[in-house]
Amino acid sequence: MAKLLCVYCGSSRDLDPKYYWAAEEVGRSMVARGWGLVYGGGNVGMMGSLAKSVKAAGGLVVGVIPDFMRSRELAYHESDELITVASMRERKRIMEERASAFLAMAGGIGTLEELAEIMTLRYINRTDKRVVVYNQDGYYDDLIRFFGRMTRERFKSPGLSDLYAVAASEPEIWPLLDGPSVFEADAIWRGGP
Repeated sequence: MAKLLCVYCGSSRDLDPKYYWAAEEVGRSMVARGWGLVYGGGNVGMMGSLAKSVKAAGGLVVGVIPDFMRSRELAYHESDELITVASMRERKRIMEERASAFLAMAGGIGTLEELAEIMTLRYINRTDKRVVVYNQDGYYDDLIRFFGRMTRERFKSPGLSDLYAVAASEPEIWPLLDGPSVFEADAIWRGGP
């Protein structure tokens, strides 16, 4: 069974075409490197471009979509496995459980929320799975600066930047996913239940 990469990305239909192309490129590359996809199950935007390119390259596609989205014809029915859930929370839980690692591409508030949640789970030592942010054309520059401010003003410990790795281009993603996980949780979060 292929290891699954959970990819968070936008579902908008109105983006600059470069974002759809990037999603297609990531999809082809992940299959070439032995990764399958677990994602939000959509057929539109970057999500749709990504899933279709993984499928076209012969890769495994696992979609997880809430019923209210599926009923609006937003599901990618060609997924190898399409899991329908009752809520967004259940969707994120299943994607987290099935994934071997996480990749955040450009996206909106949903992508940001998913990224923040998986980083939080790493921070409190509930997962040690790798998290990579694909900072295409500097898309996440402001967010990365904001994380720096959180640390400078001591809302988070200096280890915050170790929760994730940043790739500026598609080829930079893969060594970051395969590399060692360097984050060490604060003492309060190590050990125990």
